Amino acid sequence: MKNKRLKFGVGIAIILAVVVWEGISGFQQSKTYYYTVSELLQGKGRNQRVRVGGVVEPDSIQRRGDQLTFRLAQDKQSIPVTYVGSDTLPDTFKGGAQAIVEGDFTASGTFRAEKIQAKCASKYQAAPPGSAQPRTSKLETGNSKLEIGNAKVEKGN
Repeated sequence: MKNKRLKFGVGIAIILAVVVWEGISGFQQSKTYYYTVSELLQGKGRNQRVRVGGVVEPDSIQRRGDQLTFRLAQDKQSIPVTYVGSDTLPDTFKGGAQAIVEGDFTASGTFRAEKIQAKCASKYQAAPPGSAQPRTSKLETGNSKLEIGNAKVEKGN
C-alpha cells in the first residue's frame, strides 16, 4: 500500500514539474521587448527578439519575389526592414502608415521582421472639433420608429 502511494506521488510530482517547465519556457519564448528606432540604432535589442515601432517611409516598399523590404522611420532616423514572414500583410500597410515590426536586428544593421502590424494614421485620427455630423439614435415603440444617424425607418400600424 505504501509503495503504491509513493509511486503515485512521484508520478504527480513529475507531471507537475513538466507543466511548470513548459509554462516557464513558453513565457520566455513569447517575451519580446519594445524599442524605438533610435534605441535600436544605439545598440539596444541586438541579438534578441524585439518589437520596433515607427512609420513606413513613403516610396520605400519594394517587393522582389517572396521578399519584401522597406524602411521604418522615427523622427529623422530609419532602419531597413526585410519581411520574411508568411502571413498576409494588412491592407493598411503602405507608405506613411504607422507600423510595429517583430523580429530581430541583425549585425548587418537590417531588421529581419517575422510579423508586421500596421495602421493608417489618418484613418484612426479623431475628427477636428465641430466637423463631425450630429449623431442621433432613437428607438420608439408603438409606431415602431427607429432613427440612427441620418437614416430613418418607420413602420406604421
